[in-house]
Amino acid sequence: MDAHNLVFTFFMIFTGAAVLASVALYTRQPLLVAYIVLGAILGPFGLQYVSDTKLLSEISHIGIIFLLFLLGLDMQPSHLLHMLKKATLVALGSSVIFLSAGYLVSLAFGFTQTEALIIGVAMMFSSTIIGIKLLPTTVLHHKHIGELVVGLLLLQDVIAILVLLFLYSGEESNGIGSFLMTLAALPVLVVVAFGFVKYVLLKLIARFDRFHEYIFLLAIGWCLGLAEVAQRCGLSAEIGAFIAGIAIATSPISQYIATSLKPLRDFFLILFFFSIGASFNLGLINAIILPSLVLAALVMVLKPTVFRFMLSRISETPQMGWEVGFRLGQTSEFSLLIAYMAASGALIGQEASHVIQATAILTFLLSTYVVIFNYPSPIAVSDHLRKD
Repeated sequence: MDAHNLVFTFFMIFTGAAVLASVALYTRQPLLVAYIVLGAILGPFGLQYVSDTKLLSEISHIGIIFLLFLLGLDMQPSHLLHMLKKATLVALGSSVIFLSAGYLVSLAFGFTQTEALIIGVAMMFSSTIIGIKLLPTTVLHHKHIGELVVGLLLLQDVIAILVLLFLYSGEESNGIGSFLMTLAALPVLVVVAFGFVKYVLLKLIARFDRFHEYIFLLAIGWCLGLAEVAQRCGLSAEIGAFIAGIAIATSPISQYIATSLKPLRDFFLILFFFSIGASFNLGLINAIILPSLVLAALVMVLKPTVFRFMLSRISETPQMGWEVGFRLGQTSEFSLLIAYMAASGALIGQEASHVIQATAILTFLLSTYVVIFNYPSPIAVSDHLRKD
């Protein structure tokens, strides 16, 4: 994509997003819906004004990285460790239930054993982006529900990374060795990150804290730098960015960094949701609509029910269990990545891949509606529920 086409693409995306977002707000719809619909309209399977969705997807990935970095800035390490211990059994038990349900439904629709298994795996995870973007960051509300949602999402992300490593290692001769090295890299990365922050980063911030532009630049460099290191260690860039945020969360400067980076995060997240809509092949809709609708309905009903029941086993209130369940009542961006990797490795066909994609899009949209009409969120349609 040359410079002229890139400028035109950004013009189409952000001008179109502004128009559709205005319509969405007037009609009391969530903005995420506007971005996904715009992608479907302007993408290669719509009006074809934007054709290079792969480049857009790669650019928009930066938004996910910043989202996880800002999340880490809001999480105190001691609270996070406590919540991870508390939520481990819930994350593992619920993942088994979601996998089994997705597998059985997929078999019933005539998919092969391998395709049904991969579709079931894709049903295990909830969206980090949706879950966090719809979660208020105000201290009073974020303190417990936020830690619980984030703890479950992080544990799911670890499982998702293991799945992706397994899919990737199938193409590598030293797959098991690479898999074990990646597992060992995680604690090492955490130690290195905290050490670097303590002995280098915070000293630089203290020395030049009057220069706000420098703090902004340093924060971006730290976030993207650790994200790249994590990726080279076999982990995901998102995990690296989250560790980068947590390592600096105990410093008073963390809240200033979080505030200054939010507009940058939102810029890239618009591209992310646009690329989801643009990459969907509308020509396959007749072949996949029924299994996608059934799987989406299963996710929307099963996830809140399972999380409510399992969280009650660890002494959470029924109200808390339902809220967590509805906030996590969708599949994940990791599901989209699993679909892409499995299809490129010829483990599943195009129909199975698009069933996963369609289910993700449907549950993204439907779960967003459920949350913004019933629970506090930054984009709630009613004033009393809108909290940022």
